Amino acid sequence: MEVSFLKRRSILKHTSALDLVPIRLLNHEEREEGKLNILLPRFRRSWLANFLASLNKEQLIRIKLDEFGSSAWLLIDGTKPVQTICDELEQKYPEKLDPLSETAERVNTFMSVLYQQRFISFQQLQKETP
Repeated sequence: MEVSFLKRRSILKHTSALDLVPIRLLNHEEREEGKLNILLPRFRRSWLANFLASLNKEQLIRIKLDEFGSSAWLLIDGTKPVQTICDELEQKYPEKLDPLSETAERVNTFMSVLYQQRFISFQQLQKETP
């Protein structure tokens, strides 16, 4: 569970994007060699969801990731900061990427989109449970 809006805004404003530790909120499946689908539930559990599910609607939306996005997704494990993920991707794809600044920018944009779509969260934004 995430912290309040004001606390979240303060954390994101005062923390470098490369220091944040992403956490996956959704599952994935392997589509083909080196590529993944993120599995997004189509319905939340309610009477409407149960009705629609009874109509044989697909329960999951599959979001296709390319090879780079799939590698980044697999590196999100809740312990590595974004900077470490950038470094590992730089080592894995040296020929596809220019300098480290481009890798960091690309990964940062990718993480921002995943966070905005609520596919991931960040460890710093999770409530501390006593």
